[in-house]
Amino acid sequence: MAGVRHVFSIPLRTRFRGITVREGVLIRGEHGWGEWSPFLEYDDDVARPWLRCAEEAATGDWPDPVRDRVPVNVTVPACSPDEAHRIVLAGGCATAKVKVAERGQTLADDVARLEAVRDAIGHAGLVRIDANGGWDVDDAVHAITLLERAAGGLEYVEQPCAEVEDLAVVRRRVDVPIAADESIRRAEDPYRVRDLEAADIAVLKVQPLGGVRACVRIAEDIGLPVVVSSAVESSVGIAAGVALAAALPSLEHACGLATVQLLTDDVAVDPLLPVGGFLPVRPVALSDEALARLAAPPDRVEHWERRLSAVRQDQRS
Repeated sequence: MAGVRHVFSIPLRTRFRGITVREGVLIRGEHGWGEWSPFLEYDDDVARPWLRCAEEAATGDWPDPVRDRVPVNVTVPACSPDEAHRIVLAGGCATAKVKVAERGQTLADDVARLEAVRDAIGHAGLVRIDANGGWDVDDAVHAITLLERAAGGLEYVEQPCAEVEDLAVVRRRVDVPIAADESIRRAEDPYRVRDLEAADIAVLKVQPLGGVRACVRIAEDIGLPVVVSSAVESSVGIAAGVALAAALPSLEHACGLATVQLLTDDVAVDPLLPVGGFLPVRPVALSDEALARLAAPPDRVEHWERRLSAVRQDQRS
């Protein structure tokens, strides 16, 4: 797929995953646009499924939707309590996902952030936390107990430990449901989560797992409730996640797809932003003005073109 390409560079509102700018490549195919935006530290092997996802989107090879809108959560970075409170109020969602276990921060920081989120979202709102594998087993059990109290209840804890075997242990020692993210998308065998009964919920991200249809197969095989989450993409990439969430036979939880809110700008004419806690299932049209405004500088374009060429060469070999 040669196609037309645009390399974008969009600042984030708040540091997230250690980055302040989100970069990637938009690739046009027969049907429309796909996004390829693996994080900069990922090697070619890790980045290859991300490209399959972009190519699937550009060719329009998505399953038919069974719903016309998708419930979503607001995402709260590892920020100050005041900023967390503001983000939740601005997000307009009934569920909040809060980052915890950030390197350089303390459990007291997480407690303060959770208390602020609960205050903002109200007693009826749902709160979930994401530790990105930042704890060992004992620390996870201690932190989950404390944070559940601070939040006034947790919907679930996402990836409390890095290893799937540790997830299985933690799941048996706490009452809060456990969700697996990295243990599925970064593992050579994503089905070990199922086999070890290590999680109650599967978090699926379309780019890292190779596209919508690949994720549908994984969801069917794992047999767990699914939360579709983003990799902090533009609206083009988010549209693929929405397509997955819209195609699943059952969707029991809000999805982590409202992350265009974390960006200061977007490439779409009408960005995929939540309305009343939902994202619509619809095509995304690109804005020529936004593409020009958000075009990456020449050195970054060269970087992404080299990277794309290397991954495509590996695909052919």
